[in-house]
Amino acid sequence: MAKQPRVLTGQVAAITGGARGIGRAMAYAFVRQGMRVAIGDLDVEAAQRTAQEIGAGTVALPLDVTDRASVDRFVADVEAAHGPIDVYVNNAGIMSLSRLVDESDDAARRMVDINLHGVLHGMKAVLPGMIARNRGHIVNVASQAGKIGFPGGATYSATKFAVVGLSEAARGELRLMGADGVWLSVVMPAIVATELGGGLSKPVGQKELRPEDVADATVDALRTGRFEVWIPNENRALFTATSIVPRRAREGLARALRTDRPLWDVDVERRRDYELRAARSEPALAAAPDAAELPAGERERETAS
Repeated sequence: MAKQPRVLTGQVAAITGGARGIGRAMAYAFVRQGMRVAIGDLDVEAAQRTAQEIGAGTVALPLDVTDRASVDRFVADVEAAHGPIDVYVNNAGIMSLSRLVDESDDAARRMVDINLHGVLHGMKAVLPGMIARNRGHIVNVASQAGKIGFPGGATYSATKFAVVGLSEAARGELRLMGADGVWLSVVMPAIVATELGGGLSKPVGQKELRPEDVADATVDALRTGRFEVWIPNENRALFTATSIVPRRAREGLARALRTDRPLWDVDVERRRDYELRAARSEPALAAAPDAAELPAGERERETAS
């Protein structure tokens, strides 16, 4: 039997990395649905500005997703402000782009800590309450790089593959536990016109996505419980069709459509300011010096979603 669409009005939503980009667009979209929203971000001042712009009681809170204690405090503070969390969006993430052989260990560690451990921390913090109530929805923001490994972003792709696999396994665990009221979605956008998408090359025929496109698709998933959320949705059919052809043919098609180039052909200068900010995105690691991890000759590029 198909699930009945959920009514979102009055639900409490918490969004990590909510100060900018996709997280910010989701906060606006959720408020338009009548939801009560809290955003968490390492950049508290930016989060506060976003919350003030959105209004409608939106709360901004400090959050370091790499620190489990910080995630637990965020969850407790959201629930103190708005009540039990109905929707938890693991959106915070960074992307450092380089040839794997040039990538620094700290750059890789930041991506694993933020993109994967940050998601694990969020899920572990909110799932017990959701399971106890047999109600809730976790949204893990991954990427189509979680289905296809992209040259120039090997570690980033690895973290997003991990988020997709984590989501699939957790969905199975919820089913085996009988927690049929707890839903899980994994959101997989292509290149989005945020700071993350700035300066990337576009494959042939791919339209530019807006953060609002991702937010609208997420709202639809919250209503329907859809698990895999491809944005644009037609890329799902393309992935399915190409996955059954021999690898050499698939790789040849990727070269023809330039789908192997988005994370390889990058305008480094256009992204430099954001890359430097992302290189300081984990307090537990020493901040990267201004140019030490971003030499154009080594093609290391780092961005945050």
